[in-house]
Amino acid sequence: MFPFTKKSAIDKSISDFLKNVLNFRPGDIEIYKVAFIHRSASTKDPICGTLNNERLEYLGDAVLGSIVAEYLFKRFPTHREGDLTQMRSNIVCRDRLNALSRTIALTQFLSYDNNNCPKCAPGDAFEALVGAIFLDKGYPKTKKIVLDILNTHMDIESVISEDHNFKSLLLNWGRKNNKNIRFEQTSVEWSANRKLYNITAFVNNEEMGRGSDFTIKKAEQSAAEAAWEVING
Repeated sequence: MFPFTKKSAIDKSISDFLKNVLNFRPGDIEIYKVAFIHRSASTKDPICGTLNNERLEYLGDAVLGSIVAEYLFKRFPTHREGDLTQMRSNIVCRDRLNALSRTIALTQFLSYDNNNCPKCAPGDAFEALVGAIFLDKGYPKTKKIVLDILNTHMDIESVISEDHNFKSLLLNWGRKNNKNIRFEQTSVEWSANRKLYNITAFVNNEEMGRGSDFTIKKAEQSAAEAAWEVING
């Protein structure tokens, strides 16, 4: 957990990281500090209210998806929409972003509650970072920074050829092994004025994995991933 206590030390540490590791100088450092506050460690702000990285994560998710989509569209001019969608999913899937966040040591700045922090927090922080860069630098600069990160710290050739659609993996496994697979929305919560969907994956009516996210599709993928880990554990 990163202790937000000494403001000047925090500013310098984050600035040095962005400059030395990600090769750009931040403008508004406050945006980046917010990007590293997980909702489990939310603070109160007199102007913004609850302060955490969820809004930046939402923005960064959209920006990252756009950057990767454009990159793949131009790189593979003859590929069909379905193929491009799968390749993009492989790059921006939660476990891949979690690994990328750890590889670049982004997690050293992540502020969270040890008792209430999901495993997707590192990937969420990376998306929030992308959102912060977008607000600070604009889209063209953000695209360059993000593509530099991906090409430097991710084996894109291997990633785009892998199958990381855990829901498809689980459903295919169920068909091959005569297992009934279903996903059930168990509850919906409100977090920062956004719906957080809780999904449970069942195998022959036995609970096998749970997932939560701000879209049903991503929550199902998270639940499928948890179930897949149990099956192959």
